[in-house]
Amino acid sequence: MRARITIALSILALTASTLFAPSAAMAAATEYVATVKVTGGAGSENYRIHLVEAADIAAAFDSLSGASDQFPNGLIDRSGPEYNVGYSWHIDPNDVEFADFTIELCDGLPSDVENGTLTSDRYCPWSGRVVAMTPLP
Repeated sequence: MRARITIALSILALTASTLFAPSAAMAAATEYVATVKVTGGAGSENYRIHLVEAADIAAAFDSLSGASDQFPNGLIDRSGPEYNVGYSWHIDPNDVEFADFTIELCDGLPSDVENGTLTSDRYCPWSGRVVAMTPLP
């Protein structure tokens, strides 16, 4: 019985480490696209952030694994979607950080940025959590 429990726990630990730890190929990547899920009164929406700084990439992986409650805070660039497919804006990859708290003026859904309801030059969705990380070649 003890051997079965040990095997079951080993399989569980291996599965968890595979789900939340970056693979060797992912660890070698220097840029990522983080998919962020934002929840609000109208439901939830996703948007994407191009990450180029090592500290931001590490913080995004911490958000993905649940090790951190920090959320993205970045400068809105309205020159096009870049990797933020479905929107006419993106977050400047050189001006993003993961924060513990921010002012309320930059909180909201991605659609609030898109439709102009959110008028701040920064976007910082308090409920934003990374749900996927995609390495860039």
